[in-house]
Amino acid sequence: MVNNTIYFFEPSNKNSKKIVSDLMNLFDDLGIKTVDNCNDASIVASIGGDGAFLQAVRKNDFRNDCMYIGIGIEERNYMYVDFNYHNLAEIRRVFKLNNFEMRNYPVIEVKVNNNQPNYCLNEFTLRSSLVRTIMMDIYIEDFLFEHFNGDGIVVSTPTGSTGYNKSLGGAVVDPLISAMQVTELGSVNNNNHRTLGTSFLLPKERPITIVIDQSDNYYPIMSMDNEALSVQNTEKVSIKLSDKTIKTIRLHNNTFWHKTQRNFL
Repeated sequence: MVNNTIYFFEPSNKNSKKIVSDLMNLFDDLGIKTVDNCNDASIVASIGGDGAFLQAVRKNDFRNDCMYIGIGIEERNYMYVDFNYHNLAEIRRVFKLNNFEMRNYPVIEVKVNNNQPNYCLNEFTLRSSLVRTIMMDIYIEDFLFEHFNGDGIVVSTPTGSTGYNKSLGGAVVDPLISAMQVTELGSVNNNNHRTLGTSFLLPKERPITIVIDQSDNYYPIMSMDNEALSVQNTEKVSIKLSDKTIKTIRLHNNTFWHKTQRNFL
């Protein structure tokens, strides 16, 4: 097996000693050695739910030369987590037989003003920190598409489409479709303001730029996945599908649509 080293990421550190010890012994029996530095690992395993998986990818700087897997510790359904600590036999069977495929998940790149890019696997959210709407111009490439007035904007990946985006009425998108989805958050539509009023998909070739109206102090709040992005004096935000992708496992009986069915139907 090529994937012969593994790093365990457990953000909460709750009752982790026995869990990590059991997992280390399991993978050691499979010829996969545990390492102490995530940069030395060919497999990065998050212990916990989807939030732990997202943190593992972020803390590992969205590396695309390793494979990420999620190992849950509660009896719950997840979108990124494929295994459960309480079913070690399944983990052993899958890795012993190499009974899986590799899949690539798209990543969104976000540049605030002219700062270094940030990345997210689920979604980027921008909204006003004040109890009022925020006004901004939305460009598709260099084309001014709309003058937006509302609570904010959510830009999601296909895998992130089942999260915040779905709760706003956005579409669930298959990860095989390389696109990002732009969804309005509480838009204002009247005789003075008009927006598209629905979410839309954009390919990698069509980045968007959000220009914040500088006539008022909106102090926008921005988040990347499950973490806040702290930037002052935000004027412009550029968003596109990144050249980066992350590799994760694809089980034959646990595809994106299997997970979507279990979570929502």
